Amino acid sequence: MEIKVAKTAGFCYGVKRAVDAVSKAIEEGNKKIYTYGPIVHNEQVVEKLRENGVKVINDIEHLKLLASNGSLNEAVVVIRAHGVGNEVYDIIRSCDKVNLIDATCPHVKKIHDIVREHYETGETVIVTGNRVHPEVMGILGQIGEDAIVIENIEDAKNLIISPESHVCLVSQTTFNMQKFEDIVDILNKKVYYMNVINTICNATQRRQTEAKELSAECDAMIVIGGRNSSNTAKLYEICQSECDRTYYIQSLVDLKETLDNTVRCVGITAGASTPKSIIEEVLKYVRDEF
Repeated sequence: MEIKVAKTAGFCYGVKRAVDAVSKAIEEGNKKIYTYGPIVHNEQVVEKLRENGVKVINDIEHLKLLASNGSLNEAVVVIRAHGVGNEVYDIIRSCDKVNLIDATCPHVKKIHDIVREHYETGETVIVTGNRVHPEVMGILGQIGEDAIVIENIEDAKNLIISPESHVCLVSQTTFNMQKFEDIVDILNKKVYYMNVINTICNATQRRQTEAKELSAECDAMIVIGGRNSSNTAKLYEICQSECDRTYYIQSLVDLKETLDNTVRCVGITAGASTPKSIIEEVLKYVRDEF
């Protein structure tokens, strides 16, 4: 069996940077370490950090509770790569002697700057992405959630907006590039002035392009990533459009009853939240067993 592995499979820069920040806090011997939300959309990584004493702040209500009862005083709090809104920063900084480590991905930080700048000039901000995804919620949190979110082509078609509106269009960093371009085409017919700023991460674009090309070459594809990982779900969607035998797995356990000996060429890719160790484990199993 021939095995082809995507070059960009696994941790992206932003995720690695965030995970490294938590690992460093552990190594430094900090007794109270929290992450705002799971540091990465991967259950194995989160569980390993939990075993090392790292606690997860589930949402803003949980954050308020911890801040009010003093749990965050003198604690380390790490903001994950997805970023957060201004209210979260304000609550954390109100705690006594808290050590706030902002591991927001620089690409996401750039979007925060863009939406604030254009919102302040009076433009209508439109974000393409999943409205309940933490990254999108963090973007909205820069301008008091006063923005329009478009999740798909249907949302774009149904959008009612004045043709005279001045629009700033940005995107969740992991959004599907083809869908973004289709949405741009639709919105260009609805408004006269639109400032389109493609904020889809270059690494995401490369990952999606590689996945599309690889899945077209193989008769089976394995996509590795957490069930809650938005970018992995998009990879799966792209691969499935090119290869009917596309399998979405979180770890090797999910794979063992999936492949059979009729597969001649298998491609492997992984989301930005998937550690190298899991990719290597899957690769070794496929190589040894098939």
